[in-house]
Amino acid sequence: MDRSVLESDPHRILEGMAIAGYAIGANHGFIYVRAEYPLAIKHLQKAIQQAKKYELLGSQIFDSTFDFKIDIRIGAGAFVCGEETALMQSIQGGRGNPRPRPPYPAVSGLWGCPTLINNVETFANIAPIIRNGGDWYASIGTTKSKGTKVFALTGNIQNTGLIEVPMGTTIRQIVEEMGGGVPEGSQVKAVQTGGPSGGCVPAAFFDTPVDYESLQKLGTIMGSGGMIVMDDSTSMVEIARFYMEFCRGESCGKCVPCRAGTVQLYALLTKIMNQEATAADLAQLESLSYMVKEMSLCGLGQTAPNPVLSTLKYFKQEYLDLLQAPTDGNGSLAVSKIL
Repeated sequence: MDRSVLESDPHRILEGMAIAGYAIGANHGFIYVRAEYPLAIKHLQKAIQQAKKYELLGSQIFDSTFDFKIDIRIGAGAFVCGEETALMQSIQGGRGNPRPRPPYPAVSGLWGCPTLINNVETFANIAPIIRNGGDWYASIGTTKSKGTKVFALTGNIQNTGLIEVPMGTTIRQIVEEMGGGVPEGSQVKAVQTGGPSGGCVPAAFFDTPVDYESLQKLGTIMGSGGMIVMDDSTSMVEIARFYMEFCRGESCGKCVPCRAGTVQLYALLTKIMNQEATAADLAQLESLSYMVKEMSLCGLGQTAPNPVLSTLKYFKQEYLDLLQAPTDGNGSLAVSKIL
């Protein structure tokens, strides 16, 4: 979603950042872009040159005393650099490791200076809000979640692509009306929001409005706006293992709960998928998920168990169906009879 904005209308970002810089008294901005987005980088570079030419960036903008320059920093695509303190470490030329907060970036950010850090989508909204007024923007969305949200709609669905909807639009409207539903012959099973760190929402909750508070109650997050639709052929245990494998590989390794916990969670999920696990393993999976969520240093570790916990909550029978039957200790199946 952010890449699409950078590729199609980079001047919106530059204008939003310049306005933000003027508002807080900053004179230097950075745009952090992953190296896998060469077209976005190319368009940003050209837009910065054009803005300088028309005195929208640089020294004494519009003959005022305000100076503002923007530099591009190209990242290596580390998922952990979506966490703000890790991102700032990378901008400074260091390894993308998060650090504890406080101090928060607004007090001590880049090179120890007060720093305003926001997503591309946020800066892109500044100019339209100033142009149309705060009341206009506040009229869109819900009481607590204002404005619109861009989603990348993908998965087992007829219409894939980017959509922009007002906050409060229901999951059902997005999946069935805009996405066209799942292919014929299948039934929609769940949708995952928020990317690899998001939870899986079953079809029974599709009338939930898409806003920050409602999604949090369901055990998922808004995240960067990913929305993956799954049909009835999807194994939810395999989905949980897939995302845990990703988070395990993307962990920076700084804190033990995330570094070791994601490895152990992946091992337990693999054991369950191979039908080698017991009820004790399933209990350990849930317990360890909460430990990683509560004890990890940054948002990567804190949200990594979301796919596991949400699938355990809503699709636990799929886990139970993969467990080994208990034995009597001699290798024979143990059967209990209730009279």
